[in-house]
Parts: sequence; structure tokens; C-alpha cells
Amino acid sequence: MILVNTETVPGYEITEVKGMVRGNIVQAKNIGKDFVASLRNVIGGEMKEYTELLTESRQMATHRMVEKAKEMDADAVVNVRFVTSQVANGAAELLVYGTAVRLEKK
Repeated sequence: MILVNTETVPGYEITEVKGMVRGNIVQAKNIGKDFVASLRNVIGGEMKEYTELLTESRQMATHRMVEKAKEMDADAVVNVRFVTSQVANGAAELLVYGTAVRLEKK
């Protein structure tokens, strides 16, 4: 599966638009890691707990989007975008979306 954040895929022609696909997840860290991250907020430094949270969330949401595209018999997803929002203290939603398409080599 080809994923791009552009409207086209170099070397390919879009032959069919299958439709919009998305994947999302709401995920939170446990209270211990949330406490450590809040201490880093006071003293400074990277909040690795949240970096890990968003990395895991991005991977899972992307996987879900790709599965939807495969169900639609797509070769690629173009115009891929990520949106992150806080839904609760220590919990974030990550949404990824794009347009599922069929490709043909030029």
C-alpha cells in the first residue's frame, strides 16, 4: 500500500477514486507514566511518555486506515493527513485520513 501526503503518486496515474478512508484511536498512558510526564512539564525536557503515546497512536490509526483502504480494493491512499486532539487529561485522539485510489504504472 502506497501512502502519500500529495495529490498524486510519482510514476503512477490514478485510475479510480475509491473514496475517503480514515483510522482513529483514543489512547491514554497509565497514571505512573502520566505523573512522570507532569514532572517533566515542571522541570523541562522531552515528555517521552507522550512522544511514545503519539507514536503508537499514529501507527495504530494508520494501520486502521490502510485496512479500510484494502477493504475498498485500493492500491494507495493520497492526501494523507494527521489530526491530533486532547480528549481528556493524558488522553489523545489521533485521526488519520486520506483518499483511497487505484493506480496504474505510467
